[in-house]
Amino acid sequence: MYMKGTSSKSSPVDTRLSRRSFLFAGAAAGGGLLISINASMFRADRAAAADAQVTTFAPGAFIRIDKAGNVTAIIPQVEIGQGVYTSMPMLLAEELEVEPNQIRVEQAPPDDKLYANPKLGFQATGGSTSIAAFYEPFRHAGAVARTMLVAAAAETWGVDASGCRAENGTVIHDASSQRLTYGDLSAKAATLQMPDKVALKDPKDFKVIGRSLKRRDSVDKTTGRAQYSIDFMLPDLKVAVPQASPIIGGKLVGMDEKAALAVSGVRRVVRFDDTVAVIADHTGAARKGLAALNPQWEGGALTYSTANLVSDLDKAAAGEAVVATNEGDVKNAASVAATTLEARYESPLLAHGTMEPMVCSVRITADGCDVWVGTQVIARVQSAVAEATGLPVEKVRVHNFLMGGAFGRRLETDYAVQAAMIAKQVDFPVKVIWTREEDFQHDVFRPYYVDKLSAGLDENGMPTAFSHRVAGSSVMARWTPAWFVNGLDPDAVDGAAGPYKFDNPLIEYSRSEPPAGLTTGWWRGVGVTHNSFPVESFIDEMAVSTGKDPVEFRRVLLAQSPRAKAVLDLAAEKAGWGTPMPAGKGRGVSVIVLFGTHVAQVAEVSVDPQGDVRLERVICAVDCGLVVNPDGAKAQIEGGIIFGASAALYNAIEIESGRIVQTNFDTYRVMRIDEAPKIEVFFVESDQPPTGTGELGTAAIAAAIANAVFAATSKRLRRLPVGLDVTAK
Repeated sequence: MYMKGTSSKSSPVDTRLSRRSFLFAGAAAGGGLLISINASMFRADRAAAADAQVTTFAPGAFIRIDKAGNVTAIIPQVEIGQGVYTSMPMLLAEELEVEPNQIRVEQAPPDDKLYANPKLGFQATGGSTSIAAFYEPFRHAGAVARTMLVAAAAETWGVDASGCRAENGTVIHDASSQRLTYGDLSAKAATLQMPDKVALKDPKDFKVIGRSLKRRDSVDKTTGRAQYSIDFMLPDLKVAVPQASPIIGGKLVGMDEKAALAVSGVRRVVRFDDTVAVIADHTGAARKGLAALNPQWEGGALTYSTANLVSDLDKAAAGEAVVATNEGDVKNAASVAATTLEARYESPLLAHGTMEPMVCSVRITADGCDVWVGTQVIARVQSAVAEATGLPVEKVRVHNFLMGGAFGRRLETDYAVQAAMIAKQVDFPVKVIWTREEDFQHDVFRPYYVDKLSAGLDENGMPTAFSHRVAGSSVMARWTPAWFVNGLDPDAVDGAAGPYKFDNPLIEYSRSEPPAGLTTGWWRGVGVTHNSFPVESFIDEMAVSTGKDPVEFRRVLLAQSPRAKAVLDLAAEKAGWGTPMPAGKGRGVSVIVLFGTHVAQVAEVSVDPQGDVRLERVICAVDCGLVVNPDGAKAQIEGGIIFGASAALYNAIEIESGRIVQTNFDTYRVMRIDEAPKIEVFFVESDQPPTGTGELGTAAIAAAIANAVFAATSKRLRRLPVGLDVTAK
């Protein structure tokens, strides 16, 4: 949903890096240069602070220590349930020599220069990058602060710094038994020259990293004290409930404004070409006013349906394609193969289904614009609202909240722009709250994909040729055009060959866009969450066609990928792979590499005579490098599996007569607590830097379930959700 006068695309982000930005991003990725780049920004501040006798010590963008010894971590990533307010302070604590519970957390403001995600090049939380991107920068920040505090103590005592050590927020000189707290030293440390290089701990000496810590936000979230954007209030705040055209691409042609204004508590009706909103004293009045308004819509894609969408994708898959990978000669290899296989797979449109629908509050005054929102892209919201209101970026102040679900949906700015456009029409602050129906009908959906795969197998049943053509819309072309080069969407083909090194591989992409008004975007697990289903299902097809065990078949294919083979072996062992299953039950396996993390899952399912599938057990083996907070990582994987399993078993967004069919959780089913499987997660011990854990559980599960259904029923599923295909005759 977008309104006239606003772009149908999110505000563009200039991904061209200046030399300075490149140095900053490179420093953050490698760690060594980050503090020195930031030094020029903070030295003047420190000098001014010293002159004013201010004793706060802020050696860089991520850390601040005051005269009372309070340590504050400025977190550039937003908390969306992945636990960054717990895990990222652990990185500082390890090098700073304090306990994590001694560190306060503060959300970083919008600032692409100071708080850009090194993995992405701009300030954003997504792609399972939080720990991977800031593992070294945060450790360096802690080490720099510790080094400067030790130097301040040594200077105070007139001793050599090598004889001093930091421990639990204190610097100690063992020879004289003198000690000073970080608070005592903060003022002097603020005047010292920042070191160009610091030594980081050897992982074998870690005392904090690798410990399982309780989430610091869990108590507030479970007791209802946590504040989300939907909770935000101001004394004069009014509530707006919008409705955009339920017809894809439709326009507003009529409404009963008089009836809406007659509802007690209704203050205003605001209309745009494709959206109307009723503003009232509270949500109930706004919703009643919207019902009385009875907006009428026409035009748009009135005859469009899911069948049209799939037909367009099939045409694209049969037409021209952009080559992503082409090694060897796939056609020749397939022509001389002993056996050839072909298969077509479908993956549906998916909604995000967040518990908290889209909410944003905006107040526009002569002094600028304040935005209270839950977003994964704080700086992007700032620039998008600035564009929508015509204000300078620095006049837009974004205040971020915890989010009741994101999963990629809050990488978009449409709901914030809508709130800003509505707020421009009134002289009081407005909180815009989408209804659940609005949230489903105007989501930014995971694209629908059609996948065509083929393989040639030799006389031993091993692949000598592999091709995979992906047909779908391009998220990157809309969201980050700079990443969409020569017609290729790298995300759409991410994982299109799985973790395997095939002989003669050909990977292609055919772009096909739905009509304007039906927007596709990022979904938890992004490209691999779609590609793992056709690829891992097709791997099973290859194995079964030649009588090979699916795990043994994969072991051979993964001979050159030791980390992937290791997680496969671990998952198979823990699952008891090869032991008999009762009639009507089956095991299935999948292996993926996502954001540098290697994952293998074994799913166990039962299928009753009516074709109903129940997921009973999931075994997940993970190599994500060094695990910073094991309990937190495990929880992320468990949650991802539940999210992905719900989608694989039940979920699809369907279109009829130009309208989204699913409008709430009664038609878009979520796995209930009594349906949740037993989940067992096992980590491979590693001394490699950490990689992501937030999305891998979601991405791997669909194929494991589909392969388990085949093991139980001998029915191969080539279309999701499982319920649509397993009962098909």
